[in-house]
Amino acid sequence: MDPPSFPTELLATLSSRLTEEEAPFLPHLERELRLEWLDPDSSSLGNTHFEMNHHDLFKRRRLRSPPGPVTIGLHPMLVDDEVLLRHTLVHELLHAAGLLEHTERHTKLADEIAPPPTLSSSPVLRSLREGAISASGEKYWVCASCGYEWERRTMRKPARCLKCAKLM
Repeated sequence: MDPPSFPTELLATLSSRLTEEEAPFLPHLERELRLEWLDPDSSSLGNTHFEMNHHDLFKRRRLRSPPGPVTIGLHPMLVDDEVLLRHTLVHELLHAAGLLEHTERHTKLADEIAPPPTLSSSPVLRSLREGAISASGEKYWVCASCGYEWERRTMRKPARCLKCAKLM
């Protein structure tokens, strides 16, 4: 599989939305950034890898020095879901640009630039949910009040029984 295409348009969008102080690595990404696909067995949808330890990375961030080689890995299952691919790529690009921690600003920017898909519109998210449900021990929800049992289709326990409407 060919590597993911270089996100020139997304880098331009980030440049218009971020200050040099919050994203000191952004000017260097055209030269330093590489995209690749993760192993299909990977448990994450994406990750950002800097080729230095975190002490040197935070020092370079503070001094606004180049970050060195940066690699963003994306899970190959994202090929089937363009919206989730874009959202994940923006999330990782924010890390690569210098927003290293998951802050409220990081989340807000990622959601504004590339809104995440809804569960109903994302085949990848639905597949992940189905995998998590099937891996759990509980295949059915059971009401303690009336004994009604129904197939589990959600991660969260329902608030009320579908038959008697009592709290679960």
